[in-house]
Amino acid sequence: MGTYSCAPPEEVRVSSEALQQWKQRVWDYQQQRFTQGSIEQGTLFDLQPAISLPDPECIDPFQLPRQNTQFWRWQVHEQGVAALYFVIDYEGPILLYVGETVHSNQRWKGEHDCKRYLLNYQQAHYTNQLPTSLSIAFWNHAPQDYRQRRKLESTLIYKWRSPFNKENWEFWGTPFVN
Repeated sequence: MGTYSCAPPEEVRVSSEALQQWKQRVWDYQQQRFTQGSIEQGTLFDLQPAISLPDPECIDPFQLPRQNTQFWRWQVHEQGVAALYFVIDYEGPILLYVGETVHSNQRWKGEHDCKRYLLNYQQAHYTNQLPTSLSIAFWNHAPQDYRQRRKLESTLIYKWRSPFNKENWEFWGTPFVN
C-alpha cells in the first residue's frame, strides 16, 4: 500500500520578532485611516462628467460580516453580485487584501495569488506559534460597471495600503510572496 503525501506550502522564513514588527507597522498605518480621510488627487479640468461612486470613507471593512476564507469551496447555485472584498486578520486587526469581483460567489475559484499569500502567512504564524484569525468580508454594494468598481477598489487599496495587493509591495515588502 502506497503512502499519500502532500507537499507543504513553500516555507516562508520569518522570525517571530520580524513578523510581529511587520504586523505592527501595518496596524499602526491602518489605524490612522480611521481618523484621516483618504488623499485623492484631483484634476484641474474635469474633461468627463463626474461619475457618482460610493464614498470610500463610508466603507468600513472591519464592520462587514465575516466569512470563512474557504467560502469558494461551498456549493452555491447563484453567481453572486458585484462586490468589493477584504481579507482581514482579525487578530490584529489588519486588512491584508482588497479585491473586486463581478460575481461574489465565483471569486477565488481556481488560481488566485492571494490564496498562496494567505497560506504562507498562516504557516509563518503557525511556525512562530502566533495566533491568526483570517476571514474574508464582502461589500455587496459595488458598482456593476467594471471601471467604476476598479476605481473604488484602487482607492481603497491606496487608502488602507493592504500589504498583499501588489500596489503596496514596495511599501511593506513581500515576506509572504514567494
